[in-house]
Amino acid sequence: MKAEPSFRRVHGQEEGRQPSTVSEAPYALRLAKQGEDGEEAMGDPKTTRAIQRDSAGVNLAITPLSADGAEQTAPSRSPTRDRGTGDNVWRHYLRGVLGAAMLLPFFVAAYLVAFWLRFEGQTPPRVEQWFWSTVGYVVAIKLAVFLGFRIHRSWGRFVTFSDLARLVQAAGLALLATAMAERFFGPPQMAPRAILLLDCGATIVLLGGFRAGQRAMWDRSWSSFFWNGAVPTLIVGADEAGEGVLRAVLRDSRRRYRVLGFLDRDPRKVGSCLGGVPVLGTVERITEIAPKLGVREAFLAAGDITGREVRKLVADTRAAGVALKVLPSYQQLLTGRAALQPQPVSIHDLLRREPVALEMDHIREWLRDRVLLVTGSAGSIGSEIARQLIPFAPRKLILLDRNETGQFFLERELADLLASREPGQRMEMEVLLADLLDRPRIEKLLKRHRPDVIFHAAAYKHVPLMESHPGEAVKNIVFATRRLADAAESAGVQSFVMISTDKAVNPTSVMGACKRLAEMYVQSLTREARCRFVTVRFGNVLDSAGSVVQIFRKQIAAGGPVTVTDPRMERFFMTIPEAARLVIQAGVIGRAGEILVLDMGEPVRILDLAVDMIRLSGLEVGRDIEIRYVGLRPGEKLYEELQAAGEQFLPTRHPKIRIAVSPAADLAALRQNLARLHRLADSRPGEVLRVLQDMIPGYRRDTVAPREVVAAEAAEENARLRAA
Repeated sequence: MKAEPSFRRVHGQEEGRQPSTVSEAPYALRLAKQGEDGEEAMGDPKTTRAIQRDSAGVNLAITPLSADGAEQTAPSRSPTRDRGTGDNVWRHYLRGVLGAAMLLPFFVAAYLVAFWLRFEGQTPPRVEQWFWSTVGYVVAIKLAVFLGFRIHRSWGRFVTFSDLARLVQAAGLALLATAMAERFFGPPQMAPRAILLLDCGATIVLLGGFRAGQRAMWDRSWSSFFWNGAVPTLIVGADEAGEGVLRAVLRDSRRRYRVLGFLDRDPRKVGSCLGGVPVLGTVERITEIAPKLGVREAFLAAGDITGREVRKLVADTRAAGVALKVLPSYQQLLTGRAALQPQPVSIHDLLRREPVALEMDHIREWLRDRVLLVTGSAGSIGSEIARQLIPFAPRKLILLDRNETGQFFLERELADLLASREPGQRMEMEVLLADLLDRPRIEKLLKRHRPDVIFHAAAYKHVPLMESHPGEAVKNIVFATRRLADAAESAGVQSFVMISTDKAVNPTSVMGACKRLAEMYVQSLTREARCRFVTVRFGNVLDSAGSVVQIFRKQIAAGGPVTVTDPRMERFFMTIPEAARLVIQAGVIGRAGEILVLDMGEPVRILDLAVDMIRLSGLEVGRDIEIRYVGLRPGEKLYEELQAAGEQFLPTRHPKIRIAVSPAADLAALRQNLARLHRLADSRPGEVLRVLQDMIPGYRRDTVAPREVVAAEAAEENARLRAA
C-alpha cells in the first residue's frame, strides 16, 4: 500500500506541511455551443445533447466525451489513399502555390517603389536597365525567405500583430540575405544598398497595409457604416475581457449588435477609447446613459466583478429597460466550460464565486495510484467529488450508495468519461449498492477493496423531514458515520474525510445536531486511531437536488406562488464544483482531528434570491408571481453560522479554508451516550431529542418566530417590493 504523504499527525507529533502550488482541476464534462433547435439527441453516447434549462437557469449544451473504450479496435485502413484525402492534399498544395504567387507582384511593386523613391521619380534608360537586371534575384531571394517564414500561408481574416511581426522579420532577413548574396556571389550589376533598404520598408508597408485592409474589411464590412437593424448595445467592463467582446461583436457577419460604448467601475477610464469605442461612464450611471442612447442590451464580460455588483447591475438595467447578458471569460473558453454566446444572467452570475485554486501537485501526490471510496456518491456533492477525483489518476474509484437509480446513471456517465481517457491513464471504477448501517457488508467491502482514502458524503439533509423522524436521522447520520469510521480504522484506511454542514454550528435542528455529534465522534476517535480523520464543514450548495433554487424554479414555472419562510432568512451558498474541489483540498491540508471550515463568502437573503429568479425569468414580483411567506418550519433558523460558541478560527495555507479549533470530547463517555441513543432510536424516537440536547452543548429548539411577527414583516416587505 502506498505510503501516506508527510502531513499526518502520528502519535501526537506533527510533521511539516508542504508549500502550495496553485492550479485548477479541469471539469469532467465539456460544454459546447447550444444547437439552434434545442432538441436532445438520444441514443449514441457520442452525440451532442443540448440540455436546456428555463430562463432562470443557464442555457448550455453538454457534449459528452467520447465513449470509445480501450478494447475498441482501430478500423483497418487500406494502403490505398482515400480519394477525399488525396483531394485535400492537392487542395492544400494548390493553396500554397497560389499564396506564393500572390507574393510576387508585391515584391516586384515594392522593388519598383524603392527605385522610384531613390531616383525621385526619374526613370532614365540606365535606371530601367539596372532595375531589370537585379529584380530577378532580389525577388527570388525574398520569395525563398518568405516561404521559409510561411508568410504565403497567412492570407485570411485572422491576421494579427504577430503576423505583422513575422512580416518584419522576414523582410529584414531577406534584406540581409540579398546583401550577403551580392557580397559572396558578386552578380554583374548589384542593387544599391539604399534601394535594398527602401525595398525592405516598401515590402512591409505594401504587404502589411494590404493585410490590415483585408482584416478591416472582415472586421468592419461596408455594411457597418449603416448598422441596419443592429441592436444598440453597451459593454460593461473596459478591460481585456470587454475588448474581446467588442472584437467578437465586430466580427459577427450578421451585424446583430452595434456597440455604442463601454461602462467601467474605474472612473479614470471614462473619456478614453478602447478599440475605437469610447468609455462613456461608470457602471453606476447605466440608468442615466442607456435611455439617452436608446440602448436595448448590455453585455457583461465575465471578469472580476463581484456577485453583489452583478445583482445591483441586474436591478439597474431592469430599471433602465435594458436586457443584461453575460459572456464567458477567456479562462472559461480555454477550459471548454462555456460557448461564446450571449446568455441571460443566471443565478450563478448573481452569486459570482471566485475560481478555486487547488494545490494540484500535493493532491496528485496524495491520490495518484490509490484506491478511493466515495460514500453518498449518488448525491449532488458525492457525485461531483467522484468527477473531480478522476483527473488525479487514482488506481481505483469505488462509488457507494443505496440509491439504485442514482448509481445507475452515475455509472453510465463516468464510464463514458473514463473510456475517453488515454490508454496510459485508465483506472478501475466499481459502483456498489450498500447501506452504511449494514455493518457486516461494509466491513466486508472495506476488507475486499482496501481503500486508502474515504470521502464520506452520505447523509440525510432535509431539515423539516428529519424533525419528524429523529430516530432515522440519528441512525443515518450518527451511527452510519460511526460504523464507517470504525470499519475504516479496522481496515487500515489512511485518510477519512467527513463532510459536515454549517447547520452543525449551534444547532437548532435534529439534522444539525446529528451532524455535530458525528463531528464530535470522528474528532475524538483520532486519539486512538491510526487513520487520519478530517471533517470539512460548509454551507448550502447552489442548485443541488432538492435545494431552494430547484423549488423556486418549479414554483415559477407553475405560475407561483413562490414560498419564502421569512423575509429575514439568510443562507451561505457555494457552487457544487467549488465545494467538491475544496473538500478534496481540505483532505490534503487537514491534520488528524481537525475540523476545516470552507470560506462561504457573504450570506445571501433567500427573499433576494427568489426576487432575482423571478425577474431573471422575465416576470414581475406581485404582478406575475406572488411571493408568499409561510413562516419558519421546525428546526430552521434565520441565520446560519460558521463558528460555534467556544470555537476559534485559525488560518491554513489555503485562503479559502480555516481550522475551527475546539476541544475534543471524551471518547469513552461519548460511546456510552451513543449506546443509550442507539437503544432509543428504534424503540422510543421521541426521547431522542432530549438525549441529543444532553449530549450536544448549544443545541436549542426554540427558534421559530411567532406567526404575528412573520406576518408583520411580510406585509412590510411586500409593500417595499410593490413600490420597487
